[in-house]
Amino acid sequence: MTSSTLLSDSHEVIGKLWSDAQSPEQARILGLARDAIHFVFATGQRYQFSDFREALSSDAHPAATVGPPPESSASLEERMDGAAGFFTKLRDEADSSEEKKRLQVFLDAFHFIALTGQTSAFGEYLEHVEAGAPPYAIASFDTREEAEAWLGNHPNPPDFANVLIANGYHDVFHDRETNVRRLLRNRGLEYYLAELAQEEPPVAAASFASIEEAEAWLTAQPEPARWAWVSIAGEPYLAVYHANIGHRALYPLSMAKGYELPPDTPQGSA
Repeated sequence: MTSSTLLSDSHEVIGKLWSDAQSPEQARILGLARDAIHFVFATGQRYQFSDFREALSSDAHPAATVGPPPESSASLEERMDGAAGFFTKLRDEADSSEEKKRLQVFLDAFHFIALTGQTSAFGEYLEHVEAGAPPYAIASFDTREEAEAWLGNHPNPPDFANVLIANGYHDVFHDRETNVRRLLRNRGLEYYLAELAQEEPPVAAASFASIEEAEAWLTAQPEPARWAWVSIAGEPYLAVYHANIGHRALYPLSMAKGYELPPDTPQGSA
């Protein structure tokens, strides 16, 4: 199963399971399963996940429990355990081997996250998603030369994750068979800004006379909001905090010009 097929199949499975009449708990479970798959790919771990899945024998899948006993009823470990139990039951009751394989992907994602010690990172990713923050980035560099040096020397490069170069979004591309490594500019942020401006029209949380004043304000905050509109010299900007990499950035809304979605386009389709 290719990465693109795995993602599309996962979305299809969630779509079929989703129901307007479902319980809030099932909605949370399905959302967590969807986000677990997205986390693996957003962090550039498609090769590692593929290797992990291949290492699991078809008749010796890990148990439904994916983590240690939770310390509180609201712990992420407990949520993952509950979701794993839900998908284990669906897998065991599935009529076809193909359907069992498609459901197993979600179980493998939960186990991959837990067994590689990434539960906390997954929790941070969930906070990022729930905040409606900009596209997830795994690293930040001041210059392209720095980014290329990092990628060239990386022993196990991520693939298709976002990195920031001078605050611009780039895809990390890595072909493991040929060892080709590239950084490709993408416009995910521009589309995000255009969509956000439609959903949350800019209302400045703070105003500044200059970019320097705004940067000083953003830097002085120990843990800013994931995003907030601000005004700089009368122009709307988005102040962003990439918590996973401790990076702060200011993006002018003018970047979104030309990337607006038509009025009848479904949100999130860019």
